[in-house]
Amino acid sequence: MNGMGSTSKGIARIIAVSTVAVLTLGITACTEDAAAEPSSSSGPAVALGADPSQDAVDLYTDRDTAVDAAVKALPEFIEKALKQTGVPGAAVAVVSNGEVVFDEGYGVRDVTTGEPVDTDTVFQIASLSKPLSSSIVAKAITDDAELSWEDPVIEYLPDFALNDPYVTEHAKIADFFSHRTGLPTGGGDELEDIGFDADYIMAHMNQIPLASFRDTYQYSNFGLTVGGEAVAASRGQTWDQTAHALLFEPLGMTSTTTTHDEYLAADDRAAMHARTGEGVYEQLFDRDADAEAPAGGVASTAGDIAKWMNMVLANGEVDGEEYIDPLVLAKTYSAHSITGGDAKNLISRTAHYGFGANIGATGTGRVNISHSGAFGWGTATNATMIPDLNLGIVVLTNGAPSGVPEAIASEFVDLVQFGEETRPWLDLWPDIFAHFSDPAGDLVGEEPPADAAPAGPAGDYVGTYTSPYFGNFVVTEQNGALTGALGPEGGYTFEIDPWDADTLSFVPTGENALPGSLSSAVFVREEDQITGVTLTFFNKFPEEGQEPNGLGVFTRVG
Repeated sequence: MNGMGSTSKGIARIIAVSTVAVLTLGITACTEDAAAEPSSSSGPAVALGADPSQDAVDLYTDRDTAVDAAVKALPEFIEKALKQTGVPGAAVAVVSNGEVVFDEGYGVRDVTTGEPVDTDTVFQIASLSKPLSSSIVAKAITDDAELSWEDPVIEYLPDFALNDPYVTEHAKIADFFSHRTGLPTGGGDELEDIGFDADYIMAHMNQIPLASFRDTYQYSNFGLTVGGEAVAASRGQTWDQTAHALLFEPLGMTSTTTTHDEYLAADDRAAMHARTGEGVYEQLFDRDADAEAPAGGVASTAGDIAKWMNMVLANGEVDGEEYIDPLVLAKTYSAHSITGGDAKNLISRTAHYGFGANIGATGTGRVNISHSGAFGWGTATNATMIPDLNLGIVVLTNGAPSGVPEAIASEFVDLVQFGEETRPWLDLWPDIFAHFSDPAGDLVGEEPPADAAPAGPAGDYVGTYTSPYFGNFVVTEQNGALTGALGPEGGYTFEIDPWDADTLSFVPTGENALPGSLSSAVFVREEDQITGVTLTFFNKFPEEGQEPNGLGVFTRVG
């Protein structure tokens, strides 16, 4: 569940300004004088851009007044959001015309200590790492004329391979950053959950069946990670070194890191909180995302993210000087994959993904750059930027995915554009995210059959089983109880309990298997010998509706 790429699914008031007729007449640009004058129709005022594709519905009042009023309304809404949902704490920052006009902390960073969130509190930002990583790559390309989004990753990672030799040879950095390689959503995540590092995961991604290359959008943490690692390799560096050299240090993001150890070393850090009931959050887990650092491993403060947003909104400038080539930056935020839109009707706007960022439009027709982040173990974040208004907001929280960051950002954008909310965001977004704390597995909520057959003797199941993807699965027995072990040095363990004959049960754990999860271990018996086992939870990615992929099928050794 690590990280969400496309959480906004077109929920907005429909206020459309069509430029089709103007473009059909061959008009491709407006003069600066024309752009400064609103249209004089009797209907809603239209703010004209430099060309018709930039026209938008005008704000309800002048820009500065609108932003100031929205900022003044933020504290009350943030406090309401935390109280209504139970999320322990949040840090929120707003940038406007190159300045940080709001930067505050709310609630507590750890429910067990009660220590308050402040402006220096470091949060794990999950998939909000992705747009930061795309800026790091854009800077690397700016600095190196030989490096391009269009470079195949095997140019820099010659030992890397995917399941299809053609895709291995042709997949570009751009493909990995726009989630169009065909790697399925969740591919590699389960290896991370059981403790494998980036090297092992990347070496075994050739086992993952692929969807159609460049035809489908498949949000992939480890796909984007591969793209980032390729860029770091082109520089002869680790990803952490590249991130610090190209973004964190130059922008003064002094509290930002890509490593879990550095996050833990911060005295003022927000602990993660899992949702264990309606409005109930508990500090239960610690999430180490080093294996997918480019996709979800960053920890930062709202103030540091604000520095990055100001750079993006300044078209790549830092302190008035070009830092990232604006053409490279523009390509970063161009539409490369279709992520949303309703194929059943003609009125839903289409949403897109650029390189590590969602690209959409607000209800007034303005370009909206955004990304959310989510760890089921206890982090939810969002950053939203509207370049046309030189405006951005970042919301970091220390609770499991709740919809709170998205609700705060949506409310703020509404207040700026319309002076009031268009939808009850604090009711709508939490409902959308409610399932993110659901347990996983084919046996969730089930009881063993009333007429269940007994399992075989415990010794029948003891042994070592192997999978090309997961490696060894070792089953041991003590006093008649079975234990299974996966991962490096067998560090991921679980009890195996009777269910129905040679179908046993186990409780998977990890980011993608939250409390209450339960799944089957289906052992294969041939001529009274156990020859293999399918761990059902690991035989398909935990996204609803995905077919089994065969990766969780283990063959007994010996």
